[in-house]
Amino acid sequence: MIKAFRSLQVRTFVAALLVMGSLATSISAAPTALLTDGKTTVTLSNDFLGALVALRLSAGTVGDGTLRSGVASFPVTGGALDLATAKGEINHSGGLVLSAGSTRVELLSFNIDTSGSRTVLTGLVTVNGDFVGRLPLFDLGLPALTLPLQPQAFNNIFLPGVKVTLSAEAAGALNSVFGVTAFAQGFSIGTATVFAVTTNSRRNPFGN
Repeated sequence: MIKAFRSLQVRTFVAALLVMGSLATSISAAPTALLTDGKTTVTLSNDFLGALVALRLSAGTVGDGTLRSGVASFPVTGGALDLATAKGEINHSGGLVLSAGSTRVELLSFNIDTSGSRTVLTGLVTVNGDFVGRLPLFDLGLPALTLPLQPQAFNNIFLPGVKVTLSAEAAGALNSVFGVTAFAQGFSIGTATVFAVTTNSRRNPFGN
């Protein structure tokens, strides 16, 4: 009886080690990358820049955002990406401002969200200082990804060639606020490049 009991203990212990080893292999093979810094830049499309001129809308930035020579940039402030699936969120500071006459629309605190059925960039929206809410602003078309994601040099995440188009929700809101009909779902906004520094990075290229 004692011998059988000890044999059962050994088998149970071995099984537990195998399970723990399997979990450890899975976790180490595709961990979650925690993000601390970085930048997303968007080269605005000629269609979008042309529409601003035609509709007499002016574009600018607030906070840490910048807009120079048709390229908008926003700092990455945090987030997390599952390297096995590319699911996660990338948070940003700063924002865009669209204005015409006395009407001012601010799009703030962008969040790239790849966790749902569609990859979107959401943002906090205010109109003339009145808070509207967090809305899906842009649909994102990710380039072909090889999974699991492999961090680049110094353990950073680099995603170039992200197509940015206007969401149905944002198109309807902009048409309503500015009294136009020019905006539609799928309207090209530009092409984005995402560079995110992970907690495992051996160097912060932004010097923070």
